[in-house]
Parts: sequence; structure tokens; C-alpha cells
Amino acid sequence: MSYYERHVFFCCNQRPPGEACCNNHGAQKMREYAKDKIKSLGLSGPGKIRINAAGCFDRCKEGPVLVVYPEAVWYTYVDREDIDEIIREHLQHGRVVERLRI
Repeated sequence: MSYYERHVFFCCNQRPPGEACCNNHGAQKMREYAKDKIKSLGLSGPGKIRINAAGCFDRCKEGPVLVVYPEAVWYTYVDREDIDEIIREHLQHGRVVERLRI
């Protein structure tokens, strides 16, 4: 068994001014929000879910971007409601959120 049931990586890369990047869309704040939400739901820790920051995934034009492993499902998102839906549907119930999948 894997150390974590699911591992979520948020691209939090910051490129030079004028270049597309996930952090221009508030990726770091959304990662912090997701991490806090997972903790408040009692879903964080070994054998559960881990939320991490990552460098560039090279999908900047589709950003902001996150990926959920072990399923390797890539998502984009706009706001906290999208993050809540990913947490509720994918992380808690194992259902891919097709409308946010990239």
C-alpha cells in the first residue's frame, strides 16, 4: 500500500511577469485552502490524503492546474467551489470531476 491513499500536487510555479503560470491564478492560496480543508475534514496524514505544492507542470495555458495520484487525474479550477467539488467527489468518494478534468 502507498504511504498516502491519494497525493494531490498543485502547480504553484511563478514565471516572470507577462508569462502564463498557475500562480498568477492564485494557485498557492488555493493549495493552502485545500490543505486546510483536508485537515478540517480529518482526511490528512499517512494512509489518507496529502496536499503538496509543485513546480511547473508545463501546462501553463491550462492553468491553474493540479494532479491527483495515484489516478493521475489532471484538473483545472477557478475558485474554492471547484476545489470543494474535487475534494468531495474525487478525494472523498473516488469520482472524477469530469467538468474540471484536463
